[in-house]
Amino acid sequence: MNIILKYKRTLLILSVALVVVLLPLDLMSFGFFAHRKINRMAVFTLPPEMLPFYRKHIEYLTERSIDPDRRAHAVPGEAQRHYIDIDHFGEEPFEIMPREWDEAVDKFSDDTLQEYGVLPWHIEVMMRRLTYAFRDKDVDRILYNSAHIGHYIADACTPLHTTVYYNGRTPEQRGIHALWESRIPELFADDYNYFVGRAEYIESPRERIWEIVKVSHNKVETIYEIYDHLYETMPSDMIYSHEMRGQSFVRPYSRSFSKAFHDEMNGMVEQQMQLAVKSIGDFWYTAWVNAGQPDLIDMLDESISDAHKEQLEEQLKEWESTDESLDREYVE
Repeated sequence: MNIILKYKRTLLILSVALVVVLLPLDLMSFGFFAHRKINRMAVFTLPPEMLPFYRKHIEYLTERSIDPDRRAHAVPGEAQRHYIDIDHFGEEPFEIMPREWDEAVDKFSDDTLQEYGVLPWHIEVMMRRLTYAFRDKDVDRILYNSAHIGHYIADACTPLHTTVYYNGRTPEQRGIHALWESRIPELFADDYNYFVGRAEYIESPRERIWEIVKVSHNKVETIYEIYDHLYETMPSDMIYSHEMRGQSFVRPYSRSFSKAFHDEMNGMVEQQMQLAVKSIGDFWYTAWVNAGQPDLIDMLDESISDAHKEQLEEQLKEWESTDESLDREYVE
């Protein structure tokens, strides 16, 4: 009997690996669906001085929100901008990690930081770029940097972007990344409440970034614990389903397992998406204020330039022509 159970367990573990192999690109990050939804809803946090401009370009901000993930699979040096494995740095990592980049490099080295992720510092880089774009009243750059900083802030609101074991600590947990960040939002996020209030000025964007990362990281243990409990108690034939996505056959987590996981987390995914929506609005607003509050109403007649459209097309061709993914590897 023990041999049979062990055999079934082995088959189940192998099936988890197969799920990850078969999952499409949009299930390997804070899913494309979630990123689009978050950027879109962030627009409605903005004050009247900003809202008409952002609402006019809401389709751009929605679609371009997924560009950093596309880039992460094709451009060297991009993947590490999407996460920080803060637990690599000890039991009290937030106490010992310098917030300022040069100080962090002096303490841990550039190579170490690049290996374990630079997400908080890259958000600072994006914040400067967005502020300069507002100062220059450059429509192309305002929209481009708004869309992209939104992506990175949303990643910071994702607990599994803050841990070395982002896709699980054990073979049984492998696939948890796609489950939390893509499968659950796709199934349930249309029913979430995104009325998070008006965007507010951030006195210290640097401290706010690290606060978000800490809030997210503090939820990692809960995610693992709930997953393990359900994985051990639910019948194995209820964990996965069979679906067609485009021309591909995939075995995602079943609706029953996903709903049980979602319910056991007691609103965690909704709360983190709300945090992302509010934070993105706050960062957009703060960049605009710091740039001197340029009149965006005067820019309503301006459209994205032809040169920028060509740039976007060339980027997409470059990313799609890459044969080998440069995204991070799963840590066993």
